[in-house]
Amino acid sequence: MRFASQTSSDGVTEQPFTLGEIPGVLWTPEDARGTRPLILMGHGGGQHKKAPGIVGRAHHFVAEGGFAVAAIDAPHHGERPKGEEFDRIATEMRAGMAAGGNPAELVATMHAFLAGQAVSEWQAVLTAVQQLDHVGSGPVGYWGTSMGCGLGVPFIAEEPRVRAAVLGLLGAATLTGVAARITVPVRFLVQWDDQMVPRAQSLALFDAIGSAEKTLHANPGKHGDLPRFETDSALRFFARHLS
Repeated sequence: MRFASQTSSDGVTEQPFTLGEIPGVLWTPEDARGTRPLILMGHGGGQHKKAPGIVGRAHHFVAEGGFAVAAIDAPHHGERPKGEEFDRIATEMRAGMAAGGNPAELVATMHAFLAGQAVSEWQAVLTAVQQLDHVGSGPVGYWGTSMGCGLGVPFIAEEPRVRAAVLGLLGAATLTGVAARITVPVRFLVQWDDQMVPRAQSLALFDAIGSAEKTLHANPGKHGDLPRFETDSALRFFARHLS
């Protein structure tokens, strides 16, 4: 893991890094020492590791909760090159949506393609970050909605170090079998008027999650209208399960 720089503001230190070909960012409390809980944060489709929502939540989790937070560019996103197969699937997805196709089914094809690479990358980044003295091998959480959920569900199902997760804004039927393997506490977010994900599919994915402790948070509004108070709620959720 190679760090490119380090800046601090409002008590939060930001360190961009690369791990092999994976670009990422680590946020920690300023002058952090010793082991602390770590939250991995997955961004949405077409976004990147420093999308405003990711940065805002990361600063909040670090400043208010004392967590470390790491985010990476998903395959074919952000600073990463876009391959021919990705371009083909993206073109077909946009054409399908323009023709009135089911957005959830079209997006599921993209997520399945990306997840094959993303799961192993998240595992490698988790291992590397936990070797840092100011993070350590403490408890781990995962936050990801929309594509962050689509890539997060298979990652959480495969990774025993993750102990709690905030997921949602997704309902792909292709994830139900994998979701059944998740057993950690889950907070699942639904936008009741989501134009991208049919409500019934979101509820079906929530129902498929195998966790004994899972909570559904439904709010009015469209796909991108997630209320800001859900960040405070997520902080309390992670504090309860990771601290």
